[in-house]
Amino acid sequence: MNAEILQKACEGDRDAFSALIEAHYDFIHAVAWRWSGAASDAEDIAQDVCIRLGRAIRSFRGASTFRTWLYTLTLNAVRDHQRQAARRSRGEKQLASDPLYASAICDRDDGDDDTLWTAVRTLPEKQRDSVLLVYAEGLSHAAAADVLGCSEKTVSWHLHEARKRLKDLLKQEAV
Repeated sequence: MNAEILQKACEGDRDAFSALIEAHYDFIHAVAWRWSGAASDAEDIAQDVCIRLGRAIRSFRGASTFRTWLYTLTLNAVRDHQRQAARRSRGEKQLASDPLYASAICDRDDGDDDTLWTAVRTLPEKQRDSVLLVYAEGLSHAAAADVLGCSEKTVSWHLHEARKRLKDLLKQEAV
């Protein structure tokens, strides 16, 4: 790797940054794949690393080799991706264990999670946002209220209404 290209990229030269990405993309993707074990996740992680690298390149000071620094950046992105996936999974399990959702699924034969999230996306905006923040992102009602700029009770009400609406939507799809 040419030290001049690295230096120019650190100084904000876009062409040098592009060359840097091109020279290291296979490394980034390979590390992401080894740690995540899934090609689609590795692709998402590699893209995220490229974005992070664009934001952080000016902070590279050479205290370690660039490749070591890039390795650390990539592993942090992998860990963040895995935490996000775990939060989504917990949210899906939490929503799936909700009695209203469970009763609607029991009335159906397939129990397809994609159907659930497709139905969630059709909810009115505040209900949809509340469901996604609490069940998909794993936020508490209080944290979701902060994001939405409303009270915790309002989030709870939106979730209650969303559960009722989802039960109806999922029963309609089962017919």
